[in-house]
Amino acid sequence: MNLADLRLDYRRGELRRADLLADPIAQFGRWMDDAVAAGVVEPTAMSLATAGRDGVPRVRTVLLKGLSDAGFVFYTNFESRKGRALAENHFASLLFPWLAMERQVLVTGRVERVGDDEAARYFASRPRDSRLGAWTSGQSQPVASRETLEAELARVKERFGAQEGEVPLPPFWGGYRVRPETVEFWQGRASRLHDRFEYTCAASGGWTLERLAP
Repeated sequence: MNLADLRLDYRRGELRRADLLADPIAQFGRWMDDAVAAGVVEPTAMSLATAGRDGVPRVRTVLLKGLSDAGFVFYTNFESRKGRALAENHFASLLFPWLAMERQVLVTGRVERVGDDEAARYFASRPRDSRLGAWTSGQSQPVASRETLEAELARVKERFGAQEGEVPLPPFWGGYRVRPETVEFWQGRASRLHDRFEYTCAASGGWTLERLAP
């Protein structure tokens, strides 16, 4: 297989300035609705890039669990690699790869923790097994075997009850909000002459919009 020969010419759509709303969060909501309607697998999946004090970038996939004018929210273990990186460097980047639609959205911005009440409300909405899993996993830490992990889950179920009983928010688990400073909308076009538009947050709090070369 010659990887260089694997290519597609993107022709599903186009993106013009006139198509875009004045506010990038509203525009993102419109594109998210399109992705859901199109049956995109895991439309809320986003690549999260962080870099800690060492400057080494790391990327992983997380799920968008909240969206408002304030930004994009996801949840994780504070002691995970991404949690430790965000404690050292409060900036991150998100990428929504809606490749089936030949679209991408790239977000960059400063990251802050969401409040405990907001995190607790979200945690309570998760399936019980997911809540138990959050208590079970020392995320990003070495684990001896799958059997070790399953034994820890059994201990957690015994602690909180396998079927009943409250599973509270762990003190080491919660949410982060990425407050966007730039939001780029990318639409694939033929001959690699893609349409790219980037919103940039102005000092006044409004947004500027410009087309970027592909």
